[in-house]
Amino acid sequence: MKQKIACIGWGSLIWRPERLKIQNYWFEDGPILPIEFTRISSDNRVTLIIDEEAKPIRTLWTLMTCDDLTEAKESLIKREGVKKDSLIHSLTQNDNVTDEIQEDIQNWLKEKKIDCAIWTGLSYSDKTNKERPSIEKIISHLNEIEHNERKLAKEFIRKAPRQIDTEYRRQIEKEFGWNPLNSSNE
Repeated sequence: MKQKIACIGWGSLIWRPERLKIQNYWFEDGPILPIEFTRISSDNRVTLIIDEEAKPIRTLWTLMTCDDLTEAKESLIKREGVKKDSLIHSLTQNDNVTDEIQEDIQNWLKEKKIDCAIWTGLSYSDKTNKERPSIEKIISHLNEIEHNERKLAKEFIRKAPRQIDTEYRRQIEKEFGWNPLNSSNE
């Protein structure tokens, strides 16, 4: 049975989808989720993740061009370059939900009449640190990284869609002047 599958995004998926099997347009009325710049990646970028301590914001979404959930998840696994498929989440309209985030996504799926959704669920760090970094730690980290890593970190923060207006982003903008560059579909 063919399924309508949404890919939910809030960061580089929007401006750098690479070979992710998606339609070309990102819609700006995705589910409202707690998103924040609280992940320090292995290449020292500060990236957006679902963060249960963050204030909820409106995410973006697009339809997958494939209609099989396994194929859609495999496409997102390849795009994200993750080794564990447990970092790619999915939910259908009929799944049993286990938390408020899943409940919000499921309600959104029903409202949009979409069969299922996939999204990336990374943690605060590639390393063993499982604690949420404070905004002071994030700013200190951004001040400490060298030229090329800093350039990548700046690009990721500035290219995140404007509507991803988080508390940490506002503090980073204030500290470094790294304002958003474009809208999500330019």
